[in-house]
Amino acid sequence: MRKTFFLILLLISSFGLAPGQGLFSPGSPKDDGRFAASTKQLNQFFRRFNAEESQDGNTRYYEGNPLYRDRQLRGQFISILFDNETSGIPRELKTDFMKEVLSEAYPQYLNFHREDWFAEVTAVFMYNGRPEDVTLFLKIQPEGLGYEWVIDKVVFQPFKNIFNKPTGTDKGFLHPLSHELGFMNLRKAFQDTDTPEAFTPKEYTPDYLTLFLYEMKKGTIRFETIKDVKFHFFQIRNWYFEVNQYNRPGFNTGWLIGNLVKLKPGDKETLLRYIYDQK
Repeated sequence: MRKTFFLILLLISSFGLAPGQGLFSPGSPKDDGRFAASTKQLNQFFRRFNAEESQDGNTRYYEGNPLYRDRQLRGQFISILFDNETSGIPRELKTDFMKEVLSEAYPQYLNFHREDWFAEVTAVFMYNGRPEDVTLFLKIQPEGLGYEWVIDKVVFQPFKNIFNKPTGTDKGFLHPLSHELGFMNLRKAFQDTDTPEAFTPKEYTPDYLTLFLYEMKKGTIRFETIKDVKFHFFQIRNWYFEVNQYNRPGFNTGWLIGNLVKLKPGDKETLLRYIYDQK
């Protein structure tokens, strides 16, 4: 389902695009030894995307250095930051993305400390004696003189159907004159039903993170291990991309762009809803 969703978005995004003449063709130049074969750390992905390190990865470039954020170097780096073996991102889409990122008038960069990017972590927890996958979404926030990762949202399958509100004639309600009875009929919500959420406002949405943390404090949920990590980026104007880690032989390895989507108005909100409600 998820692969199909991204395929549809990619097809829509690439429709009507003419092959661009970018500074560099995505996936080239071949790594001939000037570039380290693997983007080993996510921080290195940031530095390479922005051209803030040397080709061999041994030297950091800072503002004032003539190679700092050099457009030519950025083109070389970004061209090898795609998963060119398994993702199937259309070549024209990559070229269009690079043309916008490397624009001479309005170049765009990634910023580790800025919003509009977050981590998705799949972990295993024991719940009621069984291993369960939990998806945690983490974001960077300022803390003291620095920054920290914090858990922002959680997706946990056993919680998904706990708060399914009944609808229509199955939905309980409190009569609009309940106040004249001193709300004594609240027993309908607290005693005579197993769906007390039916008596909440239409806009009510359960706070699964609070529920998850409460169950952890009770000891019914216990952390086991991490299964997978990926990152979602919306920092480039009108674009979304996903960064995954690829461990395989060859040069096209490490942290690479595995999904790329050109966004139209409203697409960001739709995509975020999909990411957060994927299970």
